[in-house]
Parts: sequence; C-alpha cells; structure tokens
Amino acid sequence: MIEEKRGLSHDRMPVIFAGHGSPMNAVQDNQWSRGFAQLRDYVPKPAAILAISAHWYVSGSYLTSNLRPPTIHDFGGFPQALYEIKYPAPGHPEFAESVRELLGKERVQLSEDWGLDHGIWSVLCWMYPEATVPVVQLSIDRNLDVTQHYKIGRSLAGLRDQNILIFTSGNIVHNLPDAFRQMRFGTAATPDWADRFDEAVKQILIAHDIEPLLSIYPDTADAQLAHPTPDHWLPLIYAAGAANKNDRVRFTSEGFDLGSLSMRNVIFG
Repeated sequence: MIEEKRGLSHDRMPVIFAGHGSPMNAVQDNQWSRGFAQLRDYVPKPAAILAISAHWYVSGSYLTSNLRPPTIHDFGGFPQALYEIKYPAPGHPEFAESVRELLGKERVQLSEDWGLDHGIWSVLCWMYPEATVPVVQLSIDRNLDVTQHYKIGRSLAGLRDQNILIFTSGNIVHNLPDAFRQMRFGTAATPDWADRFDEAVKQILIAHDIEPLLSIYPDTADAQLAHPTPDHWLPLIYAAGAANKNDRVRFTSEGFDLGSLSMRNVIFG
C-alpha cells in the first residue's frame, strides 16, 4: 500500500532511496517518472544533495569535486534523445571536502573523473528539473563488505541535520538477465522470487530490523536471484544506515518494470 504524504514541518531531512530502473524513465512520462517528480513533495528543499548510485561502483571511495559535474550517459543501445539529456546541477567542492573529512581523508579521495550518472540524473531531472540544487556523488567501494557500507551510511546521518538530502538510487530487485529475457519474449511477468524478496525487504524496513537487512543478501536463494551482482542493492544499505529507528518508513511508489526491476521508492523520515 502506498503511503500518503504528510506535512513538511519536520526539522530533520528525510533520506531517499529511489528505484530508478531503466534510463528511459528520464524521457518517458510514465508512472515511474511521475513517482520521481512526486518525491520532492516529501522533503524540504535541500541546501545540497549527497548522492549514492548503483552506477558508481568501483574499487575505492571517491567524492565528486567538480564545480560542474558532467552528465554521464553510462549505457548503450538507447534512443539518441536519451544521450542528449544534460542535467546541469552544480557541484560543491567545499561540501565534498567536508564529507571527506567526515568519512576520513585517509579513506576517501576527491575526484573530477566522474560526474552524475543516470542512477542520479534520471530521477533528479524529474524531482528537481530546475537543476539548481548542488549535487555531490559518493562512490560505492566494491571492496567493502555490507557492514562497512552500512557504517558509512551511519557516518553520514548527521548531514540530515544540516539540510542535506542523502539520496540513494538502485533497485530492491534488479535482475537484468531476466528483464532482458522478458523483453525478448514480449512478457512482463514478475517472478515469484522477485515478489517474495521485494515484500521481505519491505517488511524488514518497516520494522527497522537491521540485522536481517544486512544478512538477507546474499544469504537467501531469492536474494541471489534478485541481485546477480550487489551494485543495485547496496544504495539501500547506505540509506538505511543514515536512517534511524524513529524514522517513519514510507513507500511512495511500488511495483515492477520489465518483470524483474522493483521500482519501489523508500523515504525514511
């Protein structure tokens, strides 16, 4: 059941996990893109955004320090209109440096070799189409275990008291081989394992039950099917880390695209 909006009288910035799905959601008016646009109604306007995307999954921890982060088209085989999209949100080098200090200068490096990938801009282009809110992106270090990713999320939680939006983007279920198979055969049936995993994660989040959240992947058969690789799963771990047990958990969009991509959006707070 989709949660209703509430007033924006709270002082602490909520945390968002967006199920971004296909890059085509950036150029299509559909239920998913409309859901992205509605996310702005659930949060006060932030001073800046710290973004964490499934698509900056590398060996090492980096923060973008560009004054003008480029729009990265990190995909292939899509219509030309998608490659022409630019999301010209400014960067914020001073904010990037402050986050680096927060996480530890010995652990995190600043980088101008990245910008904003489609996990970020395909949602933000609907949420903040004016592109005036500064965005700094934090990479996901593939060499860390899930508990270390969660601890980084915990370290970021204090940013919520500084009018910073922690915005993470992946998918609770993301099995591209199955989605491509469905496209090939012209079907869009959600497998039972995808439904089960999505529902299990939903209940874990509602309960703020961190131990099963950190162990459900890859320790269950459904999880291994839901995520052949961990990149689209880990952004949720960062969001849960930045949240706390007092945060209300809301699901502003839910459902599946292409059968095996959960489009569930989660707001903590």
